[in-house]
Amino acid sequence: MGRPKKKKKVLLIEPDYANKFPPIGLMKISTYYKNLSNWDVTFFKGDLKTLVLETITDKCVDAFEKIDNSIDWSLKKDKIFEFIKTRKRNLIVEIGLDKSDYSILLEGQLVDYKDYWWKGEWKKHPEWDRVGVTTLFTFYWDKTIQTIEFAKLLCKDWKHNLMVGGVLASIQPKEIEAATGVKPHVGILKEGELDKGDKQYIDNLPLDYSILDEIDYKYQMSNAFYGYMSRGCIRHCAFCAVWTLEPVYMPYIPLAPRIEKTRMEFGDQKDLLLMDNNVLASKNFEQIIQEIKDCGFERGAKFIQPDEMALAARNLENETNDKAYVRKLQSLIVEFYNRLPKGEDSFNVYKIIDKYHIKHRLTSKKQNLLDAYEEIKPIWERHFHPMAKARYVDFNQGVDARLFTEEKARLLASIAIKPLRIAFDDIKTRPKYEQAIRWSVKAGIKDFSNYLLYNFMDKPIDLYRRLLINVELCEELDVNIYSFPMKYHPLRKGQEGDIDYSHNRDYIGKYWNRKYIRAIQAILNSTKGKVGKGESFFYEAFGSTEEEFMELLEMPETFILYRFFFKWLDQIGENGTEHWREAWKKCKNKLPQENWGKVLDVIHRNQFTEEEKQQFSDEDILRLLSYYTNFRKDIITPGTKLYSLKEDYDSHPLRILRRRRADKHD
Repeated sequence: MGRPKKKKKVLLIEPDYANKFPPIGLMKISTYYKNLSNWDVTFFKGDLKTLVLETITDKCVDAFEKIDNSIDWSLKKDKIFEFIKTRKRNLIVEIGLDKSDYSILLEGQLVDYKDYWWKGEWKKHPEWDRVGVTTLFTFYWDKTIQTIEFAKLLCKDWKHNLMVGGVLASIQPKEIEAATGVKPHVGILKEGELDKGDKQYIDNLPLDYSILDEIDYKYQMSNAFYGYMSRGCIRHCAFCAVWTLEPVYMPYIPLAPRIEKTRMEFGDQKDLLLMDNNVLASKNFEQIIQEIKDCGFERGAKFIQPDEMALAARNLENETNDKAYVRKLQSLIVEFYNRLPKGEDSFNVYKIIDKYHIKHRLTSKKQNLLDAYEEIKPIWERHFHPMAKARYVDFNQGVDARLFTEEKARLLASIAIKPLRIAFDDIKTRPKYEQAIRWSVKAGIKDFSNYLLYNFMDKPIDLYRRLLINVELCEELDVNIYSFPMKYHPLRKGQEGDIDYSHNRDYIGKYWNRKYIRAIQAILNSTKGKVGKGESFFYEAFGSTEEEFMELLEMPETFILYRFFFKWLDQIGENGTEHWREAWKKCKNKLPQENWGKVLDVIHRNQFTEEEKQQFSDEDILRLLSYYTNFRKDIITPGTKLYSLKEDYDSHPLRILRRRRADKHD
């Protein structure tokens, strides 16, 4: 028999931006290549230089083993990595080259690999036969382009084998090609699109969850099944990319086979997160709901955490994905040790970790981890007592209020849905939106988390009214509705004028200005981006009337961020909110309309430069503008009076607030 054919290598990359959800597309592509059996798959998210350094380190360790295999050089991998990265000579001693009879040869190899990195020689010897880069939002343009350019250095033939896909790639394929020379794939992947003649329908493949354990990055939404039960949307909203990404509406995609495969290979998951863009439009909606229940996500469903350590050991033993499960098992063992109370069990686990050299990931070897697990297993099982937890279903992209019926609300309430997300992007849809909420509450749903688009064709007061509607519905119906205001960004150049705002977050809608946008962001900063139940809280954050809300939008950002502090300043006779309000009214009332308009232009541009201020000589105008400039700087500058007052306030805020309330009652 001849030697087994060497596997080809594919690298799947997600750019190093922050995101809540894992790259579902890459997880399907990983399954695709593993089904072909002649491909070795690597997933990476992070600084790509680290990936290259780890690859070079592995080569260096292999070279050391060939020179002197009497020493286990893998146990020094972390020190070798640091030397190649930093060139610090003291690390050579820590590596222990002097313990080998071939120390001179070993040091020569070490220096060669250090130079291989620092002199950029690695760029001449790409590692991967294929590289795939996923893309997300258009405003991640710079980071995405940088990632694609780096990926070209990693691919043996990037002109033919560098794949770029995803949201940004589908929305702006020509722009990406012009910037990188790479022609991206548009839309979802079907059969034969990666390899001609292959019959796998890539978009319907189960997800390879194992690749998520190959990286350090932890996605916020973990421990969930991810997927779609429908594709596309019947709407063609101008602010949305779905009709570009998924132009054909698919009313039903089976879920159960993918769930069962994931359970068998990677263990059960607590929640079900579905990314459908308009599931209520499906003619198969009742079938979709029944399948969700059949998969274990009926209303009131419970979840018991499977033994992750046993699963990781099993998958490592079965060679499911050694890169992933070496990381996974090592981290679980170390986390278990760190959680144990000091005592005999803790001491015994520490001895096992030390015995098998698995304290650090780079020095952890597969067999050592498996041997360590067998010794730790009895201790782990004594402490592993998972409690039953409630399961949740989340149609994360939201459902369409205009397609609700009382029966659809009843069907949604029959599964473990929490929260139910309903879009409220336009005040004109209020009747349909309120009816959808009321039907859902009647069916038994109590938790909502709804999206509110702003900065599109809406006016600022429309956002206030939509937020207030949700707050009032909470009070009336005794439910929880979390509102998530979402700022509109154009999807491509020319969509909103000649300037390309799609690659940044700078777009300002027709009825908005930079100051208003910053004010909304400042308010949301204090509410962590969402607005929940409670009229008093809402009125304090957004104003108790529409007039107060509009005044808040004009207020200096610093006064919004430190609301209570500036109210307190008024009480002790210092320049606070009332003083700004008086300065505002004075200028507005005394200035001719044209002059007042010029002052507003400066405030609304939110750029208070010396050049801007020099166009005014009126003392009242300059005093008003000082609240937008001096206070912003002084509150964070040690030595200023405002900074000292803020320190005093922060040292006893509760007493001050109690005194403020007492004074109000007096």
